[in-house]
Amino acid sequence: MSDEAQLPGPYVVRGDDGVSRCGWVGTDPDYISYHDEEWGRALHDDQRLFEKVCLEGFQAGLSWITILRRRTVFREVFHDFDVDRVADMTANDVDRLVGDARIIRHRGKIEATISNARVTRELGESLGDLIWSFAPVIARPLPVRTYADIPAITAQSTALSTELRRRSYTFVGPTTMYALMQSAGLVDDHLVGCHLAP
Repeated sequence: MSDEAQLPGPYVVRGDDGVSRCGWVGTDPDYISYHDEEWGRALHDDQRLFEKVCLEGFQAGLSWITILRRRTVFREVFHDFDVDRVADMTANDVDRLVGDARIIRHRGKIEATISNARVTRELGESLGDLIWSFAPVIARPLPVRTYADIPAITAQSTALSTELRRRSYTFVGPTTMYALMQSAGLVDDHLVGCHLAP
């Protein structure tokens, strides 16, 4: 299940600013900004989608806030997720990043980011077009009233995961890809009562 869907507590909370938001946001300013400005908004830009693929992979087994608070540094060390620059990174870069305490120092995830950049560079098509080809016909088929209404995986996230793995991407499991679909707006999981819910 995506990190956002796992969090306990009220389904919708009203912030100090009087705005109602999905309960997983809580009162954390980073989460509030992320929820209000990014999460669930349609994203088609290839570079930013590549970044999301990578960061969702880093998030596996961790809370999303852990990644979000390090995103500026991730962007610094991975050249703002410019596919060509990341694809050109070397084993020396991996060794250096494994020692960089500002990021998640997981060798496999660092290597996957570089490998996934190389795959992306050779795709022969837009990464955004590929990802969006797996979007459900209706982004929000039923009202999302509780966390129980939010799936961990869907047929579409499984199909996207399968296709990316077929093309040699790694750290792109079905749950990770559903979190990507939530984040990039392929699905709309804003809870009923949230100011961003339709």
